[in-house]
Amino acid sequence: MLGYGRGPPVATTPDLHPAGELTYHAGMLRELSVQNLAVIEDVRVELASGFCAWTGETGAGKSLLLGAIGLLLGERGSTDLIRAGQEELRVTGRFELTRPGQRSAAEDLLQATLDEDELILTRRLTRSGRSTALVNEQPISVGTLRRLGEMLVDVHGQRESYSLLQPAYQLQLLDAFGKLTELRAAYTGGAEQVRELRRRHRELSEARLARQRELALIRFEREELDAAALKEGEFEAIQLEREKLLHAQSLAAFTASVAGRLVDDEGSVAAVIGRLTKEAGKWAGLDKKLAEVGQRLTALRPEVQDLAETCRDLSEAFEADPERLDTIERRLQALHKLEAKYDKTVPDLIAYRAGLDAQERTRQGQEDDLAGIDGRLRTAFAELKDAAAVLSKGRAKVAKKLAAEAQKHLADLQMGKAKLDAVLEPVPLGDDPSSGDVPALGADHLELMLTANPGEPARPLRKVASGGELSRAMLALKTVLAAHDPVRTLVVFDEIDANVGGRLGDVLGHKLAALGATHQVLCVTHLPQVASYATHQWTIRKQSAGNRTTTTIAPLGLRERVEELAIMLRGEARSETTRKEAAEMLKAAGRDR
Repeated sequence: MLGYGRGPPVATTPDLHPAGELTYHAGMLRELSVQNLAVIEDVRVELASGFCAWTGETGAGKSLLLGAIGLLLGERGSTDLIRAGQEELRVTGRFELTRPGQRSAAEDLLQATLDEDELILTRRLTRSGRSTALVNEQPISVGTLRRLGEMLVDVHGQRESYSLLQPAYQLQLLDAFGKLTELRAAYTGGAEQVRELRRRHRELSEARLARQRELALIRFEREELDAAALKEGEFEAIQLEREKLLHAQSLAAFTASVAGRLVDDEGSVAAVIGRLTKEAGKWAGLDKKLAEVGQRLTALRPEVQDLAETCRDLSEAFEADPERLDTIERRLQALHKLEAKYDKTVPDLIAYRAGLDAQERTRQGQEDDLAGIDGRLRTAFAELKDAAAVLSKGRAKVAKKLAAEAQKHLADLQMGKAKLDAVLEPVPLGDDPSSGDVPALGADHLELMLTANPGEPARPLRKVASGGELSRAMLALKTVLAAHDPVRTLVVFDEIDANVGGRLGDVLGHKLAALGATHQVLCVTHLPQVASYATHQWTIRKQSAGNRTTTTIAPLGLRERVEELAIMLRGEARSETTRKEAAEMLKAAGRDR
């Protein structure tokens, strides 16, 4: 239930004909709520499955309620529609989604997962002209609302007819009617593959020049760094060697001086230790600790000798080598140049060089992919054209059958002289695998053509001027295709009986009731013959209180239906005879239904 504060009671539907209740499990518009739309102040109505008829006197607001459904489905709204003295109009509808295709289609449109099998659509229009739309209390664009509406509802009336007039939708229904969905799935799968290969081919082609420049740079850098023969730790090692060579004389003088002072020079450390050792031996008998001192002095002499030998060797090793220094300077200069050029240290350059091979493999792989994609794209495109040809052949077989079956229903609807054709025109896919449009539904354009009267030219159904003829053609088609629409379950007919007599009204009512076996059908009608076939009926009335006028809608029980049909038959001149006629009309329609 939808609640918006206090208001009139919801118009629920009584169980009029239990034996005739429908058992199909299709989604439907379960509840409609309208506030502040012209003379409608606050109306809420619970709808039901099957054929639902809305009746009432002219000007009572039936078209306004259908207009409210239009707003709910994303039609453009005007501030002129807002009830005088109010700032906002609001329309809310609760749709049940019990067909699997409905829920998945809705989730695809909304790009969200639904928690329940229902959609609550809300449309608001303020006096300032601001229009907002909500789905399950989440804001969406009016465009998305319109697409949801097209998915859920077919509206056929004096001014508009939605889904069935769209060539793409006609193609989908033709495929369902002819059991061609597997062939179309083969085509759409191939089309998706071609689009993806084209996308990849385009990406690789557009990046080809840049990729070739990158490959040339990678190979140049690899050769340059390979020629540099960079090694881990080399930079630090030759820097140290350079410092040794620069200070070779100072290092040799220092180590020679150390060797002399330790051993060779007069008063050397070795001579001093020898003298001290002798004196310690002379006094060792007096104290054990002095004996230990003498031992330790004796132990120092070999270490001093060894250290002096090491320094002599170092002094001889540290010698100037201008040629080696020049080589090192040039190497360091080359390394510094590479560091400056690449803005990396030598260790980083070594790591960078290690990654160049992988970069080359990636870009070369992309070049190879481009060559491979060319072949795969040609193959996929050829397969797509084959799939399109098979699908087109199947469609050509069933298109005439569809038109012929709809033609039979047109004859029943007093359009026996009319001619309906299903014209398929090829949509060329071209010969270039890498360019051109890839139609979403196959290489065909379907146009339903109607010749309403002999001698008139055939016109596309979507351009037929007569609303009555269009609605009847829609009813004929919808009757044929009723079992083949997996998603749309609500069909709205606005005054399909315009300029129609009572005899044809029986035919219309019978066909609407038959359509109601698989769809929820909502029909505004002035003909009692049509209304008598409805599974459920509501009356729409206009009431005045003071200087304000409001519209109400109320469900009718069996007794009320008889009275309503009597009013539709004779108006204020109705009598008991009229009521008996109305009751018999309901009874006969129930048997026929």
